[in-house]
Amino acid sequence: MNELIFGTGIAHTILLFALVIATGIYLGRFKFKSISIGSTWILFVGILLSHFGFRGDPHILAFMKDFGLILFVFSIGLQVGPGFFHTFRKGGVTLNLLAVTMVVLAVVVTVVLHFVTGEDLRIMTGVMSGAVTNTPGLGAAQQTLSDAMTAEGIAQPQVSAASSSLASAYAVAYPIGVLGVIMLLILFKAVFKVDLEKEKQALDDESASGNNAIRASYEVCNPAIFGMTVGALIKEDGGRFVISRIDKGGEIQTPGPSTLLEEGDRVLVITSQPHEEPVKILFGKEVSIPFSDWISHESSLVARKITITKSSMTGKSLRTLNVRSVYGVTVTRVIRAGVELVAGPNLYLQMGDILLVVGSEENIDKVARLFGNKASRLSHPNLVPIFFGIVLGIIFGSIPIRFPGVPQPVKLGLAGGPLIVAILLGYFGPKLKITTYTTASANMMLREIGISFFLAAVGLGAGENFISSIVNGGYWWILYGALITIIPIVCVCLIARLVFKLNFYQICGLVTGSTTNPPVLAFAQDAYGTDYTSVNYATVYPLSMFMRVLAAQLLILFTL
Repeated sequence: MNELIFGTGIAHTILLFALVIATGIYLGRFKFKSISIGSTWILFVGILLSHFGFRGDPHILAFMKDFGLILFVFSIGLQVGPGFFHTFRKGGVTLNLLAVTMVVLAVVVTVVLHFVTGEDLRIMTGVMSGAVTNTPGLGAAQQTLSDAMTAEGIAQPQVSAASSSLASAYAVAYPIGVLGVIMLLILFKAVFKVDLEKEKQALDDESASGNNAIRASYEVCNPAIFGMTVGALIKEDGGRFVISRIDKGGEIQTPGPSTLLEEGDRVLVITSQPHEEPVKILFGKEVSIPFSDWISHESSLVARKITITKSSMTGKSLRTLNVRSVYGVTVTRVIRAGVELVAGPNLYLQMGDILLVVGSEENIDKVARLFGNKASRLSHPNLVPIFFGIVLGIIFGSIPIRFPGVPQPVKLGLAGGPLIVAILLGYFGPKLKITTYTTASANMMLREIGISFFLAAVGLGAGENFISSIVNGGYWWILYGALITIIPIVCVCLIARLVFKLNFYQICGLVTGSTTNPPVLAFAQDAYGTDYTSVNYATVYPLSMFMRVLAAQLLILFTL
């Protein structure tokens, strides 16, 4: 029993992890004036126990830290993947430019502090990595320093000591990088009197006015389409809309590909906002018909939702399935990851998609059997794409990227690589017939386990030298870290809000992503809700990670 509690073996390390995570999550439930730092408590519980001598096996700590971070960012990537490129087009360039600005400002503040205080630039590089909670940056800086010192023939003990000094500076500044950002977000919300519901509604409205599906009614007044079949019209137009119902002289029908369009016909169309005006011109005239009227006159048509629960449907397009012709049922919209999409013929389906269909009860039942529509099948997770994706992500993150004049290559690391691969899998998976669907609860479980492992490992690893580093002059590192954290964030947040008029949730994602700060992302989601923060976090994270790693390596190279 003594070995279990005070030893250093595997059982002791697992016991410590469980205790730190359980205690941290429990403390995260308590709020001070409606504010809680959530799972970030795990980090500080780990530091406290480690300071008092409860330390785990260093190899296990290193594994759990990296593996936890991979699980966390990979689950985020799968979640935001389906809507990532849409979000990037709508504001990703601006967000990434602001993120790069934040990285550059952090480097500038670090260099200025080096010249003003006389602190070793190597130490300041460790402080900077901790202040922006960038573990890969610390690792890259340590590797660059070790390789350079070894190449110069310096003894290994001196190399190890130099590398450890970077880690100590990182550990001292890391809590400031977490708490400082959380406090700045809370302060920003208070200063600008942010109404969370209003901010969320604004993003909901913006999302609804983008490529999401909208419903409109038109009267066929364009002579160019008189006598044309519905199938020919949709094919000629490129599939920018779906005709859900057609009113021919008071008789409402579900149109098939061979249905003729005649003058005076009225149609209920599903399209997207960018295509609304061209579709109106195509038919000739928009008419105001309440949706209830389309339903009240129907005798045999019903509208239902069908969930795709057959993995064999992944990667198949609506054009290939030809549901309208074969079953006489119209698929009007597809709901994927909470986003409504127009059910165009070239839309590739994936497991977990929800189809909104219109037709007779009998035909809809046939379509339901085609797609599965058995929710119980979705409870079984698809682990092969997840772990195979992690394999690809690790390989991708380990690829060295060389720059002219820089002796050491730059890598995206164990966080950047898996995140990018997960985003690509989430977006392109259906086209490649890869089933990446996971339920919201499964995704959340994966994410929470990952961030808990990461925080516990960082806390247990940093606590040993935390107090001694502060006492031996490291208290100045806290101040330096605070300046490196605060100055860039304040400047960029003011520019983002006052100049670019960014939404609060966009700014939360910008700050957490550009500081590569998973603990603060977890806090923002717990405190403010919605997935908008995660989407914007993922938008800026890859470039920010790359820039942070590159900046840390360059600062070390300048000291040689």
